[in-house]
Amino acid sequence: MAESTTIRKQRRLPLTGQVKVAVGDVVAAEDVVAETALPGNVTTVNIAGELNINTEEVPRLMLKSEGDSVQAREPIAEHKALWGIFHAVSRSPMEGTVENISPVTGQVLIRGPAVPVELTAYIDGTVVEVLGDEGAVVECQGALVQGIIGIGGEAHGEVMIAVDHPAQPLTADLIAEDCRDKLIVGGAQVTLGALQQACEVRAAGVVVGAIDAAVLDDFLGETLGVAITGDENVGITLIITEGFGELPMAQGTFDLLTAHASEHASLNGATQIRAGVIRPEVIITYPSSAEVPPEPTIAELSVGSRVRLIREPYFGVLGTITALPEELQKIQTESLVRVVHVRSDDGNELTVPRANIELIQQ
Repeated sequence: MAESTTIRKQRRLPLTGQVKVAVGDVVAAEDVVAETALPGNVTTVNIAGELNINTEEVPRLMLKSEGDSVQAREPIAEHKALWGIFHAVSRSPMEGTVENISPVTGQVLIRGPAVPVELTAYIDGTVVEVLGDEGAVVECQGALVQGIIGIGGEAHGEVMIAVDHPAQPLTADLIAEDCRDKLIVGGAQVTLGALQQACEVRAAGVVVGAIDAAVLDDFLGETLGVAITGDENVGITLIITEGFGELPMAQGTFDLLTAHASEHASLNGATQIRAGVIRPEVIITYPSSAEVPPEPTIAELSVGSRVRLIREPYFGVLGTITALPEELQKIQTESLVRVVHVRSDDGNELTVPRANIELIQQ
């Protein structure tokens, strides 16, 4: 969590395309910064089999050539025999383009229409770098809240505080029609009914302190794989700030979101907890005319620091550092690493690699 920090987002197309911005351009979150087209799906048509002919006869009997466009159900090959008594036609199963005609296999490849891809800025900010014909880098000064786990991709919405305090659960009765397109901020545990209601009213997203693992599985319809998330198509983006169970949202996080109620936020539930860690996030950009709070100094780990554990088997556990041994210690993988001793909030004494924790800003 940071009340004010410099945020840079690299916006890169999956394929080369056309970049529509230049360095220095001021962009809004929904503005398109680059666009391209993905190749359409390919369908195989067995012309030889449909016309009951030898494979080498296929090119001669084609009504279309490679590169020609076709419509769904349009004839693409025709075979007449016995003075027209025998007449067979092969039709395209889809709209697209004839990509390949093979006299070896007797098959024709039809490629569907290209799929347009528009890449938005995601955050309000300024373009500080153009990545050739692949995209751009957008920078802003804003408030940042990172979660421990999330689902769903990028979204935008106005921050709406639905609870009175960070320990209050988010329930379905707190979500009404006026939550449409909003980022709903709850406190502690979110119920399955609340998530379903948020989808029903078409909220942009939900950010809460915690969730029961069974509720999350029921909402997804399957067990969540936490290696990589973000592609789930569940109707909303969900961000959990503390972990699983009945944990209240951290007071500082709740206060920060409350301070920005009714402001526009960008959010993304994408999570990756292994190599190349990706955290779910809420970003609230400060307008250029606003008085921006100073960026906090970077704190260092020390005895008494509040931390969150970000690797299994203690994923999401909160605690306080009790010791920072200098000597390397052997862990279960037989590796020698620097460790940290943490007293969890439920009183357990844990020893974990320093790479498995993150500092909670006070």
